Amino acid sequence: MQTTSIFTNFNQKLKTPLTKKKITVLQINLGKRCNLACTHCHVEASPKRTEELSPEICTQLIELIHKFPEIEIVDLTGGAPEMNYGFKPLVEAARATNKQVIVRSNLTIYFVEGFGDLPEYFAQNQIRVVASLPCYLADNVDKMRGAGVFDDSIKALQWLNRVGYGHEPNLILDLVYNPQLPRGEKFALAPEQNMLEQDYKKFLKDNFDIQFNNLFTITNLPVGRTKLYLERKKLYLPYLQFLESHFNASTVEHLMCRNEISIDYLGNVYDCDFNQMMNLPAKNAHGENLTVTQLLAASNLDLISEVQTAAYCYGCTAGSGSSCGGALVEN
Repeated sequence: MQTTSIFTNFNQKLKTPLTKKKITVLQINLGKRCNLACTHCHVEASPKRTEELSPEICTQLIELIHKFPEIEIVDLTGGAPEMNYGFKPLVEAARATNKQVIVRSNLTIYFVEGFGDLPEYFAQNQIRVVASLPCYLADNVDKMRGAGVFDDSIKALQWLNRVGYGHEPNLILDLVYNPQLPRGEKFALAPEQNMLEQDYKKFLKDNFDIQFNNLFTITNLPVGRTKLYLERKKLYLPYLQFLESHFNASTVEHLMCRNEISIDYLGNVYDCDFNQMMNLPAKNAHGENLTVTQLLAASNLDLISEVQTAAYCYGCTAGSGSSCGGALVEN
């Protein structure tokens, strides 16, 4: 356990509590089943994991989607969300209520038996695809995500382009960049997002005739496999100190945890996906852990007054900031 002499407690750094705003984003982690086992995965998903949404929780989430018109975005993640129970019913409930659907896709899932319909299904339902491509160079991607992943990712992006993604205005294709995990104490934040986006677009267009909409740069937070890796290398505390040293107060206003709730496959409520993976539940005004059942019973999404924070929150507030939608401010 770290002491405050090593780095400043995140709440002390903020000086005032991190308050919740009106909830407009419902992020659902459907489970830990995935066809990949990426070295940086904060969910620690893999083909060996079996945890996934139950029919009962799926039904509650569909009720939640229908009940609250203030939800503008339903953000589906995993694991590979497409592999886990409830994916298509949740997509269709959200689209039936005119909400934007985001799927956080690893791209390679389209080549797994039983999932070859996904690009066309995404297009039919106008799902926004946010796809992991942590680098545009094959060697770097394969080191992080497994042999052959880069080639499959390129084929998948070309497939998405063929069905209209990156071309038609209602078919948005975004890519996600993650830095490589550090080998020593020479840490670095993600490059400037707009400049890196232009590099990605030029390389992918020139070499593979691929078009996409936006690039999101996301900091590797010391959570899940990233945390385990840093601990093995004795880099965990130095990395936290590095993140704190780059704290940017202007990112706090835009943090994703402030207007979203994150739901796990058991129906528990969290302020964000990182808190979910570190088992730091969202709490109501009475200090009780929240569940989907309680949100439905109260007919109110806004039962959380303060966001639960931890040391890894420095990852979202370092430099230009980091969120599921990339950088938070211009650096």
